[in-house]
Amino acid sequence: MEFLLAVDLGINTGLALFGSDGRLYWFRSKNFGSASRLRRAIPWLLNQEKDITTVIIEGGGPLLKIWDAEFNKRNLTVLRIMADQWRQEIFYQREYRNRKDAKENAKYYATKVIEKLSEIGLTSLNENTAEAILIGLYGMKMLHWVDSINKTLR
Repeated sequence: MEFLLAVDLGINTGLALFGSDGRLYWFRSKNFGSASRLRRAIPWLLNQEKDITTVIIEGGGPLLKIWDAEFNKRNLTVLRIMADQWRQEIFYQREYRNRKDAKENAKYYATKVIEKLSEIGLTSLNENTAEAILIGLYGMKMLHWVDSINKTLR
């Protein structure tokens, strides 16, 4: 089985792990506090799941360069995307007109993904984790691990 790590890039990073069987295995967020602490943590994060074959990461700028430095050392497929790409696929246009709406709808839809694709119960969900879950769902569609995003969300 293959695994996809979804990353919502930031100092406060959202993470979610999906399997090629279409399941969501875990989700979390971590506030690293600084770019240097993030740099030190990335190898540890990637080593937590030895079977990660693909990473889908949303974002850019200097923090992406930190991740890319580690990706270059490993045999991983890396999908780099921006927020508008996955939002257009997952949300209706009215659901992401502004940042506040997009964040609230991300939580709503991530809860649906958790209910349908995970055996983990939901205790709390922040925006970064919610977005990582939806980024991962989008990535599974890109990898043809799921046929339809709509089946999961609606």
